Amino acid sequence: MSHPHPELGTPPKLPKGALRVTPLGGLGEIGRNMTVFEYGGRLLIVDCGVLFPEEEQPGIDLILPDFTTIRDRLDDIEGIVLTHGHEDHIGGVPYLLRLKPDIPLIGSKLTLALIEAKLQEHRIRPYTLEVQEGQRERIGVFDCEFIAVNHSIPDALAVAIRTPAGMAVATGDFKMDQLPLDGRLTDLHAFARLSEEGIDLLLSDSTNAEVPGFVPPERDISNVLRTVFANAQKRIIVASFASHVHRIQQILDAAHEYGRRVAFVGRSMVRNMGIARDLGYLKVPAGLVVDVKTLDDLPDDEVVLVCTGSQGEPMAALSRMANRDHQIRIVPGDTVILASSLIPGNENAVYRVINGLTRWGANVVHKGNAKVHVSGHASAGELLYFYNICKPKNLMPVHGEWRHLRANAELGALTGVPKDHIVIAEDGVVVDLIDGKAKIVGKVQAGYVYVDGLSVGDVTETSLKDRRILGDEGIISVFIVVDSSSGKIVGGPHIQARGSGIDDSAFVGVTPKIQEALDKSAQDGVMEPHQLQQMVRRVVGKWVSDTYRRRPMILPVVVEV
Repeated sequence: MSHPHPELGTPPKLPKGALRVTPLGGLGEIGRNMTVFEYGGRLLIVDCGVLFPEEEQPGIDLILPDFTTIRDRLDDIEGIVLTHGHEDHIGGVPYLLRLKPDIPLIGSKLTLALIEAKLQEHRIRPYTLEVQEGQRERIGVFDCEFIAVNHSIPDALAVAIRTPAGMAVATGDFKMDQLPLDGRLTDLHAFARLSEEGIDLLLSDSTNAEVPGFVPPERDISNVLRTVFANAQKRIIVASFASHVHRIQQILDAAHEYGRRVAFVGRSMVRNMGIARDLGYLKVPAGLVVDVKTLDDLPDDEVVLVCTGSQGEPMAALSRMANRDHQIRIVPGDTVILASSLIPGNENAVYRVINGLTRWGANVVHKGNAKVHVSGHASAGELLYFYNICKPKNLMPVHGEWRHLRANAELGALTGVPKDHIVIAEDGVVVDLIDGKAKIVGKVQAGYVYVDGLSVGDVTETSLKDRRILGDEGIISVFIVVDSSSGKIVGGPHIQARGSGIDDSAFVGVTPKIQEALDKSAQDGVMEPHQLQQMVRRVVGKWVSDTYRRRPMILPVVVEV
């Protein structure tokens, strides 16, 4: 197996007749999926998603792929192929189209409808090409064929990319549910046909590679939901991803069966379900869905609320309900269903929400105590089956953390893919397909780009470190006025602490040390305010560390008069 190396240098110029694959997100993480294919000086992008922040990234709204490596080559991009409509695959598109709004978007009907609605908010009208399974399109130098795959959202597609260097197949997210709710199976016949032609490089979903066996069918959940609905005494509140159409359909079916009305809560949920209904992907019986404002007129046992927040997102509706910061108040007897999986890294946030809801008397049903979710990603048994059908000449696991990528690589090796033809890469690692062999040739910049409000890329790791210090240790400000000619203190020091756990009165212990240090600086002829500020920071920081074993942020201000 080929492994990335931290000392990898800049990749060489792409040899003539070779295909280059550069993942800019989605490897070593769950989210931010984006892969750039290059042939003959032209680029094709598959997916452009976002990653959602974790606790150690305070204040961050979204994390984007790093576009640095393609920023100067926007005119070389033939198009962006979107495999399906989940945020971790389409959420970054508006930020890329801000750089060049006329890059064509290629995807299925539902996928394009979801991204077009998102782009409206950014005031971008995209160029789009709607495709469906079985369709083959020439996108510049890339000959693309689209294959139906089953996932937790309708209309998902894999894409086979043919070039003179060989055929690369990107699966997108997929599983092999044999009894899908919409009857749309992963097209194994198409993959077998591609295998006969010869799949030179397979980029395969790794998310569930560690999980043995097969993913249970989606329809298994319906009976569990019926049981929950039958036993619920008051309101039912369901939290799900705003794009999980299949799960919402099951909720609507259960609500209809048990005589309840449904209201969608949250802008993204209302928008996406409206799109799915209008396009025929969501079947809604007449009169079932009502406006949330009308719910006060209905008895509690006739109400179902569907909202976002299944991952514990702080600003999502469910988190705000748990914190008593939402117009909908949880009361004893309410039933809350978390109808989604736990994305790695979100566990603490989700359990915090579950505890908050339980505190207010809700009965919380989640994956840990009931079968209210099945994964949208193929497990190990399905992947083995898939590789035996595809028989790829080279395998590149994608979409997963390191443990998932490695597990997927091992599965490929078990099915006969030679170990030296399996590439375990990470974001930014460049892979070239030359003469039928995939190998790592270098590395490009592919770091995190943080979105904070309207700011994109302005927040750095240093900024986040400062935020973490402020959140964990607090801040101490020191204000001093000095005479510009003598360097003597003429005002202060005034010291205040916030969030440090240190009372302002305690700083009488450090004031003489500051005075002594400033006097010595004056004797040594050190008068420059910045140097004095650094000296004050060192003195106060050492005193706090020695006295309290804490390391708050020290913010000294020295003013000359």
